[in-house]
Amino acid sequence: MAFFFGLVVGITVGLALIVGLIRSENARSKRRSELAMGIASLARMTVEDSKKILTPEYYPSWVVFSNRQKLSDILLKWLNLELTKIWPFVDEAASELIKANVEPILEQYRPVILSSLKFSKFTLGTVAPQFTGVSILEDGGDGITMELEMQWDGNPSIILDIKTRLGVALPVQVKNIAFTGVFRLIFKPLVDEFPCFGAKKLDFTLKVIGGDISAIPGLSGAIEETIRDAVEDSITWPVRKVIPILPGDYSDLELKPIGVLEVKLVQAKELTNKDLIGKSDPFAKLYIRPLRNRMKTSKTINNQLSPVWNEHFEFIVEDTSTQHLVVKVYDDEGFQSSELIGCAQIGLRELEPGKVKDVWLKLVKDLELQRDNKNRGQVHLELLYYPFGMENGFINPFAPTFSMTSLERVFKNGTEAAENGSEVTQKRRDVITRGVLSVTVISAEDLTPADLVGKADPYCVLVMKKTGTKNKTRVVNDSLNPVWNQSFDFLIEDGLHDMLTLEVWDHDTFGKDYMGMCILTLTRVILEGEYKDSFQLDGTKSGKVNLHLKWMPQSIYRDS
Repeated sequence: MAFFFGLVVGITVGLALIVGLIRSENARSKRRSELAMGIASLARMTVEDSKKILTPEYYPSWVVFSNRQKLSDILLKWLNLELTKIWPFVDEAASELIKANVEPILEQYRPVILSSLKFSKFTLGTVAPQFTGVSILEDGGDGITMELEMQWDGNPSIILDIKTRLGVALPVQVKNIAFTGVFRLIFKPLVDEFPCFGAKKLDFTLKVIGGDISAIPGLSGAIEETIRDAVEDSITWPVRKVIPILPGDYSDLELKPIGVLEVKLVQAKELTNKDLIGKSDPFAKLYIRPLRNRMKTSKTINNQLSPVWNEHFEFIVEDTSTQHLVVKVYDDEGFQSSELIGCAQIGLRELEPGKVKDVWLKLVKDLELQRDNKNRGQVHLELLYYPFGMENGFINPFAPTFSMTSLERVFKNGTEAAENGSEVTQKRRDVITRGVLSVTVISAEDLTPADLVGKADPYCVLVMKKTGTKNKTRVVNDSLNPVWNQSFDFLIEDGLHDMLTLEVWDHDTFGKDYMGMCILTLTRVILEGEYKDSFQLDGTKSGKVNLHLKWMPQSIYRDS
């Protein structure tokens, strides 16, 4: 009897498994069919179809079909064919022009260990660049921009005559040059502006003719950096050459500095550890144009994966529509080369003039790669873009003349007579933004439970970084959404370079538990005078704190 019962049960279970497997396979087959139909539909989709599905605001500026139309492959082939025909003549004319323009820039970036760095031979070779994409961008005004995606794997003959301060002379050949980039032409109005290349990548190798470049330590790396700096300085956007087609004054089309970007590097968190023993020693490099004399470097914070820098940098801006601020975070390896932890960038077009933008940027391995799922950390920036000649009463708080009276400006810019009336000395003054910061801790929301019963007894500790002044709220028992409504006043000596740290703790009878923190700079409250906002807590799963900040200024000055 048991045998027949087991047989029946086994057959029943077997049939159920077979039916379940068949249904699963049918469902998978149906999903594959639907996916194939979807892909086929996408392949048949036209530009008009895509514009119906997604409106223009969902696309980046370079994908908006209403502004940019791809030219036909026939035109692309024609351009490449004609460029190949005229390349021998371009090579002859351009080689001398490039040599004459790049040599002074090479001299400007010449490493200290070299006494001379010049071309002895320069030709672009027989291989013409190839256009891989052509598109038109209509700005809706009186200008049209043509962008030509270009690739060049050339065979140039470039030899550098290098002389070191030790008296060693080395002829160095630059080989295996590969270049990809975008060649941009702006027609505005009836004028061809020649902005050269928004370069994406430049690769090359060095070979010493009749010698070994590794014989002099550090020479190869120094020469490569010099060549890259010279190329990027001379042809990388936003370098612009204006070529008039019709007679007239086109000085207004020359590329000029249009503003200043004030950057405060506040902190980073959750950085990848690059050290086998201990933690990374992070520092950051920031730039808009990747040139050595325009890069800014922060101090190094030793043995820390969540460093707080609180450093201020200033950058000149030439074109907000195309330029980006780039941040690269490195691990300082001492005498060895620093190791990249991650990098991030933000477009200047995202900044509203006169408004402080507080951002956390996710670090990635390579800015050219769109997908990077690894958590490399985040960097916290505070950005303020200040255009030259900005009206509407906005004053840049980082400018030395901020909050000065007319008499104080005279003393700053002019001369001051000494007590005897005969000696005159020049004095430069920096503004110290002094005042009283009033902080009202209103409440917190969605705090992470710290007690076994799923509650917490939270209180806040407020600390000014420079002075170390500390205040704390009362304890609110058994609450994850506490309300304090307590105000504290801090006397601030240097508001533009100070910062407020707020930590939330859980009060216990025999100790305390950490529940998160947030760091605030004072630039925004100095600009706006007063504001109320919510701030996410770091170092915890959830939680935010609601604050009201008010600034009562009293500017003073120091001689430097």
